[in-house]
Amino acid sequence: MKDLVAIVGRPNVGKSTLFNRLTESRDAITDPTSGTTRDRKYGWAEWIGRAFQVIDTGGWIRNSDDAFEVAIRRQVELSLQEAAIVLFVVDAQTGVTDIDEDIARLIRKAQKPVVLMANKVDTPAHEVNAHEFYNLGLDSEVFPVSASNGHGTGEMLDALVALLPDEENDGRVEGIPRFAIVGRPNVGKSTLINTLLGEERNIVTDIAGTTRDSVHTRFNLYGFDVELVDTAGLRKRKQVEDQLEFYSTLRTMKSIDESDVCMLLIDAQQGMERQDLHIFWQVAQSYRGIVILVNKWDMIEKDHSTMMKMEEAIRERISPFVDVPIVFTSNTTKQRILKAFEAAMTVYQNRGQKVPTSELNDFLLPIIENQPPPMYKGKMVRIKYITQIPSQTPSFAFYCNLPQYVKAPYMRFLENHLRDRYDFSGVSLRLFFRKK
Repeated sequence: MKDLVAIVGRPNVGKSTLFNRLTESRDAITDPTSGTTRDRKYGWAEWIGRAFQVIDTGGWIRNSDDAFEVAIRRQVELSLQEAAIVLFVVDAQTGVTDIDEDIARLIRKAQKPVVLMANKVDTPAHEVNAHEFYNLGLDSEVFPVSASNGHGTGEMLDALVALLPDEENDGRVEGIPRFAIVGRPNVGKSTLINTLLGEERNIVTDIAGTTRDSVHTRFNLYGFDVELVDTAGLRKRKQVEDQLEFYSTLRTMKSIDESDVCMLLIDAQQGMERQDLHIFWQVAQSYRGIVILVNKWDMIEKDHSTMMKMEEAIRERISPFVDVPIVFTSNTTKQRILKAFEAAMTVYQNRGQKVPTSELNDFLLPIIENQPPPMYKGKMVRIKYITQIPSQTPSFAFYCNLPQYVKAPYMRFLENHLRDRYDFSGVSLRLFFRKK
């Protein structure tokens, strides 16, 4: 891509800190633990009126048999292939290392323009050490920078923007649906995205917790144009063992809140477990659209009624919010993958549905008159008028004389009638009762 900048370097040189500074966000997790960043993480930066996309990559480690380290090296290589410019980050306080030299050779082999940034120059004494990195033999000035406090970033960004192609970049596309892939660890969230894209965009291993950051990917194939968000697996709070997993969980919760539709993956071999149910209600209470994908369906021994029984069991677990699409999928065989996204797109459209006020009153007021709210403390509730409130999720205001006396069972009664008449499948409805 012509406006893509890949941040590469060995572990703990400050790549994620720099990513957060450039994108003016806290999207990338930063921690002294080596190997914190695993997947490529994309964000947007802007300098002197020029916008460009930035990739945060995992730290490069050589000669490691660890499954994560092998996958991270592959991710760095893919980033170098994708990027127009390489932003090579080194540690001015440590000096040149063998791994820095390995990465320099990799960059020369990629034949991409490079900006060499000596990070952690927090004092003038450290700036002197930065000149050592000219020994790497790269076609770039060495820029002494402190990603943590911003020292020197202006000069570095001036040089970087000067290397960007003159053509106008594509820019971020606003208004396209955002689908978050959520679920417990190891249910196939990253594999689902890789299967759709036909490439190893996100790291996949059998180890729970492989994905830590929420990873955003544009998906523009098969008639779809959406932003996919791969999230970290959500576990019970008491099972969150370290600080990194805690922040990963926060990132996932943020991704749910910022999405339009959440695709909840559950393991067909285990069914809808308590943690799946917890995630389901987290999505529903955030008023996001939801689709349930029963993944690994190819691993289940089936007869003519297996799917029906599984669906009935899931709907019983998620009751009373049962108006949710359920799709049985397999990442391995690609079974019903596109159908799952068609269902998510339908939910997205349902979520934006607007019902005219006159139609709403013509439909609901006769039902309410025929079966009014139960009397409470000898008083009768009279609902006079209904309208849909402008909001991200379908919300309806019922104007009445005694709104405080309308209880949850009657609210569900009205919601069920709305769902019977209009297609709100996969969408949480909000009903408000206000004094007329």
